[in-house]
Amino acid sequence: MAEITYEITKELGVISENAKGWTRELNLVSWNGNPAKFDIRDWSPDHTRMSKGVSLTEDEMKKLIELFNARNEEDSFE
Repeated sequence: MAEITYEITKELGVISENAKGWTRELNLVSWNGNPAKFDIRDWSPDHTRMSKGVSLTEDEMKKLIELFNARNEEDSFE
């Protein structure tokens, strides 16, 4: 199996942190030398280990934001 390489090109922010110190983050990440995508996943404190996550193009991220903003009040968790 080929090695997967990554580079966090920009850290956009921490969404949450668990008891073990791992943080769920939104970053721009380049996978295998490809153009960076928006990426949401959990990272170890030193960013050497990660969980499974999701990577989104800019168009997909815009659509996600659009869908989030268009949700109904009854779709809220509050």
